Amino acid sequence: MGNKINTNELLIKNGRVIDPLNEIDSVCDVLIEAGKICEVGKPHKELPEEKVIDASGKIVCPGFIDMHVHFREPGDEEEETIRSGSHAAVAGGYTSVVCMPNTDPTIQDETSIEFVHRMGRQTRKTHVYAMGALTKDRKGVELSEMGLMAGAGAVGFTDDGTGLQDASVMRKALKYASMFGLVVSQHCQDNSLAGNGVINAGFNSTLLGLPGMSPLAEELMLWRDIQLNKSIKTKYHAQHISTKGSVDIIRRAKQEGIPVTCEVTPHHLLLNEQTVAEYDTNYKMNPPLRTEEDIAALKEAVKEGVIDALITDHAPHLQSEKELEFLYAPFGIIGLESALPLFEKALIEDGIIEWSELIAMLTCRPAEILGINDTKGSFTKGKWGDVTIFDPEEKWQIDVNKFISKARNCPFHGWNVKGRVSCTIVGGEVRYSSERN
Repeated sequence: MGNKINTNELLIKNGRVIDPLNEIDSVCDVLIEAGKICEVGKPHKELPEEKVIDASGKIVCPGFIDMHVHFREPGDEEEETIRSGSHAAVAGGYTSVVCMPNTDPTIQDETSIEFVHRMGRQTRKTHVYAMGALTKDRKGVELSEMGLMAGAGAVGFTDDGTGLQDASVMRKALKYASMFGLVVSQHCQDNSLAGNGVINAGFNSTLLGLPGMSPLAEELMLWRDIQLNKSIKTKYHAQHISTKGSVDIIRRAKQEGIPVTCEVTPHHLLLNEQTVAEYDTNYKMNPPLRTEEDIAALKEAVKEGVIDALITDHAPHLQSEKELEFLYAPFGIIGLESALPLFEKALIEDGIIEWSELIAMLTCRPAEILGINDTKGSFTKGKWGDVTIFDPEEKWQIDVNKFISKARNCPFHGWNVKGRVSCTIVGGEVRYSSERN
């Protein structure tokens, strides 16, 4: 992967190609022409040396898709920008990301959707998509202009950062969104139960003297939305689920044929509520870290296929904000540059699933939820030449001081991990190479 590679025509040779959608898992080659997938197998066409990538000993798969990131633009560019976030994304192997609308001002009209897309195109790193707000200013009272945002290219709608509290407004939102065939993503949190909680409610919160957030706050809203959607049958997606109860609710809904999908983060698969004992705000996130029983249920749900997508919920903050007292520090951590080895640790090393299943949750399954599977998520001929190449055996230590992201709020600093991205290709162009960065 030399410095001369800068073209939308590439031949990736000798890698273990895993394309879950097309049921490919073998050592072969991938040919990209005019920025699109041309052939997978043993192409007869030969390219000049500078257009060939030798992926021996590495996994070659469709580009990762993160359907849940916060790039803080517009409004909080000191924390992250679409440019800095996009650079971090390709370093983590992500060729497509979806920005949440809880910015300042809120992403809630066609102009703000177009702004996000334009900034993404100008950065020329990863494909940048956006979800629009479900309600105006994310206040949960009046529906946003979903039709105009859909026309501008929004891939879904959410009030992420807060749950839509009013059931009647949520019912209208589900009905309205169904007209456009786009997904409604919900941050499941009933504020009457969550209150001012900052960690998981229970013995640990009492011991630490911190207000707790009941798992029922997540589960009650999730159950309510599924009941609302029984007859409407809109594409409904539960964001960053964290409890055993949520898993049970979603499992039953899927068995009943109700259209519901969900996602999980690496931190909810690897960290439990005990980690907040030192009051380190890098362990403060929403939903909060839960119990070992919850973690076991989440992993079992991944194994069963109940959980559809793996996401980072990349949430950058200033160091000065995270240095506030635990009660007042903001929720959230960054995750784009460390996600792959953490998912490997949680799911591959523990024998929960195989690589093909993990890659599906990073590629074709989120692409289908977002409705971008006509161009992304697999190596089907004619789709975008988006490729992630990584070494599943490379050992390294996570060092936040070497991250490309502007932020450093990561609880995994110093962890020894395995699995590292070596090359990220977007539209046939190398947008990240570990040999050059």
